Amino acid sequence: MTGDLFSSESVTRGHPDKLCDTISDAIVDACLAVDSNARVAVETCVKGKEEMGLIVLAGEVSLNGQAPDYESVARQAAADVGYTSHAIGMDATTSQYTEVQVHITTQSSYIAQGVNQDMLSQGAGDQGLMFGYACTETEGFEQLKGRFFPLAAALSQRLTRRLTAVREQGILPWARPDGKSQVTVEYDEEGNIARVHTVIIAIQHDDKLKNQFDGSEEKELAFVREQVLEHVVKHAIPEQLLDDSYTLVVNGTGRFADPGGPYADAGLTGRKIIVDTYGGMGRHGGGAFSGKDPSKVDRSAAYASRWAAKHVVAAGLASRCEIQLAYVIGIAEPVSVRIETFGTSSVSERELSDRVKSTFDFRPGAIARDLDLLNPIYSVTASGGHFGRISGEDGTFPWERIHQSRIDQLCE
Repeated sequence: MTGDLFSSESVTRGHPDKLCDTISDAIVDACLAVDSNARVAVETCVKGKEEMGLIVLAGEVSLNGQAPDYESVARQAAADVGYTSHAIGMDATTSQYTEVQVHITTQSSYIAQGVNQDMLSQGAGDQGLMFGYACTETEGFEQLKGRFFPLAAALSQRLTRRLTAVREQGILPWARPDGKSQVTVEYDEEGNIARVHTVIIAIQHDDKLKNQFDGSEEKELAFVREQVLEHVVKHAIPEQLLDDSYTLVVNGTGRFADPGGPYADAGLTGRKIIVDTYGGMGRHGGGAFSGKDPSKVDRSAAYASRWAAKHVVAAGLASRCEIQLAYVIGIAEPVSVRIETFGTSSVSERELSDRVKSTFDFRPGAIARDLDLLNPIYSVTASGGHFGRISGEDGTFPWERIHQSRIDQLCE
């Protein structure tokens, strides 16, 4: 009999929505490189077409200094992802094949007057609510220790990062940028991790791959499945989680061949917010991250709440912790801070809330200071997940680092 199941998905850098997140965050980084206090809110839309691909940039930017060449930034970001050929979904390198439209204006002065203050009294860039989440699900597996993250989300992220790696490193030379993963984890009667139940992979590939198999799509699919199992699944998922009864589905419709990416599906910034966070295990306040500078609490407060929740769990004060922050535009202090431990806390939630509020400063300026957010560090966050990544996977994001001094303060 199958136990309780939970599933999470992830997408690769080359997924059209993630391509848009990557372009938007590349613009954030380019602006912060000019002015660390730049105000940025930029959305991207992409669509590949037979006659001409399209990248649309729209939003608001205010900075002191020369504005970046937004078109060049967008083209370079898309090329870095792998979209350098019209045949695979988009050639972003040239105006011959892809048009870039720029519709970026300056930030509203009414917003600016509440945000552009000295650092610690800087008001929130908008109203809203954000959630941070941490748990112990990953901590029983050597490859995953230190993440304090939902297991299904951690594994689905590892799979898509690996899909990107095997393409960029030439391990699977027929692979293309677009791809997805999904992992279903099974729990036993006590709620403990039992095994991986199902792994789903979609991987875009060279349309000519079937020529190696005399045009047989059946043989082509068997080859793709075998290669994905060997070079992706076995690499990303701990062996003890894969028993003989788990299900692996690769390219469930049979083929996922060129052209894919933006040609097959339009992309838009901020359309993968669950992929970016906890795979559905923790709640989400609704605000996307990419394309926003850290004065936007949609981004910075989500990072801060994750940082605090991770410390609570790492300190052994709870095995699950969710922290909600809420803000009013133009006001620095959050209007509310709420702690939920789902009955796993070793102290009362009221006591834990007091400890968290005395240990962490959730004002936007303080968050930017404590997590060093005023630097161009955001492009790498755009794909592969904003949380649950540790050293060796593009470095450790500041909000993922655990500080013993913070743990000591929480435990006093």
